[in-house]
Amino acid sequence: MLTPGGSLDQILPSPPHRSYIGPGRLWILACAALLLVGLALATGDLDRMQRLASERYGASGQESIGAWRQVLADSAALDTEDQLARINTFFNRRLRFLDDDIIWGTKDYWATPLETMGRRAGDCEDFTIAKYASLLLLGVPREKLRLIYVKARIGGASSPITQAHMVLGYYPTPEAEPLILDNLISDIRPAARRPDLFPIFSFNGAGLWTAGASASSGDPTARLSRWRAALERMREEGLDLPR
Repeated sequence: MLTPGGSLDQILPSPPHRSYIGPGRLWILACAALLLVGLALATGDLDRMQRLASERYGASGQESIGAWRQVLADSAALDTEDQLARINTFFNRRLRFLDDDIIWGTKDYWATPLETMGRRAGDCEDFTIAKYASLLLLGVPREKLRLIYVKARIGGASSPITQAHMVLGYYPTPEAEPLILDNLISDIRPAARRPDLFPIFSFNGAGLWTAGASASSGDPTARLSRWRAALERMREEGLDLPR
């Protein structure tokens, strides 16, 4: 059970297999108190990122960042839903899914977008962080985006087996059901069409929310050390996300 001020760094237990709030309703409750309090935008020194990619990962890394810059440029004038689709497709097609211990030789490493694109591989957190950062660079307000930690049911609708997973949620309005960007499937679906996902907590640069809560339970950089470390490395690499 989460307690105020407690750490969320450890994997949370699976949600109990009892009656759940309706699929769409739980996601909406988690965002009920979300207020648009101003435009918080990311800034990026993309030339620096491309130089670092070349130094660290060679021609492959430089090409990967170049392709990312091109999709950002091509998406800049699109409406938000088209931007979501472009960014989701770019990362889902370009990156291989690999576990952290294979890529980094350690468990639970949250990579920066530069690191993920340099290796051209990542796990669910890495896909989600890269999509989140990219949409912020395109001007999508931080308040409409959340990185959502879920338990994902595997093995079919009647399966009792779940595993830890992370997706990106886009909330068109504070009370809206989010659209879910996921590396497991190619299309973007509203939360009600993802009954295989059980939200546990969500966060962005401004707050952290447990599922069903209407108010933030704390500063995500204080309670999520991996997120804090990833943000610090991003800044060093030339990508400054709003907090």
